[in-house]
Amino acid sequence: MDDRTGADSAPPIADGPKPDLGPKQESQDATPTTASTTKPPAKRNAFAELMAPKPKAPISQAPQSMASKASQVIRGVWRGALIEYIEHPERFPDNVLRVTADTVLIKDAFPKATIHLLLLPRSPAHYLLHPHTALADPAFLSMMREEAAVAAKLAAAELARQLGSFSVSNRARNEALDKGGVAFDELPPGRDYAKEIRVGIHAHPSMAHLHVHIISRDMHSERSKHRKHYNTFNTPFFVPLVDYPLAEDDVRRETGFQNANLARELVCWRCGKGFGNKFAELKRHLEEEFEEWKRE
Repeated sequence: MDDRTGADSAPPIADGPKPDLGPKQESQDATPTTASTTKPPAKRNAFAELMAPKPKAPISQAPQSMASKASQVIRGVWRGALIEYIEHPERFPDNVLRVTADTVLIKDAFPKATIHLLLLPRSPAHYLLHPHTALADPAFLSMMREEAAVAAKLAAAELARQLGSFSVSNRARNEALDKGGVAFDELPPGRDYAKEIRVGIHAHPSMAHLHVHIISRDMHSERSKHRKHYNTFNTPFFVPLVDYPLAEDDVRRETGFQNANLARELVCWRCGKGFGNKFAELKRHLEEEFEEWKRE
């Protein structure tokens, strides 16, 4: 990722040949230096120099927008990593799943479940705003909901591809597919994997650019390593996209409320069993739950 900086100072003036003043002009302009005319250098006053007004640098470019400045500050830092996917999705063919004029859909680099995608808006007027602010724009919210619905369908299809063969609910459908000769619209109904996909936003995102999580509910991932990882998706810290725009008095806007959610005791998303602060025990339990969940 490139680290762009603004050109806030004028370029240095190159040294070149001095004009030829000629002998007559030199003799007129020169001042004889003798012991009687030479003055000792004035004593420097460091405090006066420090307090003296500094010359203003000439303006060498048009003023930048706040969004542009913010993007440059965070570019190259992990919090600003998503800008590269937004601006240059073609550079990441293995991670980018869908590109439109308005959004980019990518695989999360650190997935917290079997399926974990990020939907990134490409609008510079919105992607550096806090989600609560950006999604208060009705037109922007409508667009994001439409794109998220498409992303959720893709996520559900991939979840079915990965886990459908284990599902009891899918057995009749799988058998019909194996036999062949049955029209697609005549296949027995299988498991509704769309119900296993969640779409939402963290109340206080860790990444700088706005992104919507499209994630399967299983929380089965080696990338989930501590309580904060788990609670960001399994408490009101995870705000469903369908709940936007949030009312001004919605408690989920409050930092104190959300900090308390991150510090909550651990509870299994599937059976409701509590584990206090024992994350390792919860992880072992989630393995068991995952095996049962995928066989539903």
